Amino acid sequence: MLDIFRGLKSFIKVSHVKTDATVFRIHYSVTVLILISFSLLVTTRQYVGNPINCIHSKDIPEDVVNTFCWIHTTYHVPSAFNLKVGKTPGDLGEIVYPGIGKPKDPDDVRYIKYYQWVCFCLFFQAILFYIPRWLWKNWEGGKIHSLLLDMDIGLVADVEKKQKKKMLLDYLHINLCHHNWWFYKYFFCELLALANVVGQIFLIDRFFDGEFLTLGLDVIAYAEQDPELRIDPLVRVFPRMTKCIFRKYGPSSNIEVLDVLCILPLNIVNEKLYLFLWFWFLILAGLTLLNSMARLLLMVSPKLRAVSLQMRLRFVSRDAISVIIRRSRIGDWFLLYMLGQNMDAVIFSEVMCDLARRLGHKGKDYSEA
Repeated sequence: MLDIFRGLKSFIKVSHVKTDATVFRIHYSVTVLILISFSLLVTTRQYVGNPINCIHSKDIPEDVVNTFCWIHTTYHVPSAFNLKVGKTPGDLGEIVYPGIGKPKDPDDVRYIKYYQWVCFCLFFQAILFYIPRWLWKNWEGGKIHSLLLDMDIGLVADVEKKQKKKMLLDYLHINLCHHNWWFYKYFFCELLALANVVGQIFLIDRFFDGEFLTLGLDVIAYAEQDPELRIDPLVRVFPRMTKCIFRKYGPSSNIEVLDVLCILPLNIVNEKLYLFLWFWFLILAGLTLLNSMARLLLMVSPKLRAVSLQMRLRFVSRDAISVIIRRSRIGDWFLLYMLGQNMDAVIFSEVMCDLARRLGHKGKDYSEA
């Protein structure tokens, strides 16, 4: 089992050349790895054993009933959650387990039909999280890697460094103001990642018949309620015991109906996985929204773009950076920022100073810092 999870590390590879923001990388690296790991986890019997075990008193093979109830779903009774469960040997209570009781009417039945689809749903979600990355990887086309020219290593011979710097400067100067469309494609991928994580929250909510949106809040509220009165929301959404109707022909061809009790050990794992995903998706959606808002501010504010470059180029004068920002657009800023993330800091500072001189800067190149 552990060997499978180790193999996932090589499957989800993150290149040493950074072509996107940290929050965007969390979507296609960490989140995809989590979802695929969860998908594999729920398919193993090492931790939960048989995913369903049904109890009955008739002379019917156990595997037949288990398979039937797994395929044709089980159910519980929502109104039975409010009835008393016996807690001591002398206290029989009203029901044997929360949700296991007699329905008041045909609508007082909730069918549990998601459990056989959990592994497929998690894997499908992992694919959706990787789509924005796949789009950007194709649209970016290796531009950052080709422009680096191996200048992410500080120890470069002077002759080689001078030649590579000139090639990079020639490209930046000639193609100035021609990178906006390239940036807009990246920004679209970031918005797509935001729409994906929000959409997946509603997708899971639909998957669990409207029980997922408030799951985390319900669990927090449950911890603060009176132990005698509270109802565990995880047991309601992920019941460990359910009922199943099994029909068969008797000796005289009359129909016999068996009301079977089923244990779902797999839901012990499911409840923890989806509770984690509730908090993870909420945090990820918040971070992605803040990142997109910051990106919009950078698009409309050249001053903020100058400040962001100044934070990365502490040894380059503000006047030199201001000249670059005035003569460039948002796409050029994004390209320079990505190069700064990957290139050696000293070499990148020299490139920026040389670019500022080409754009007309005549003052001091380096700051006093």
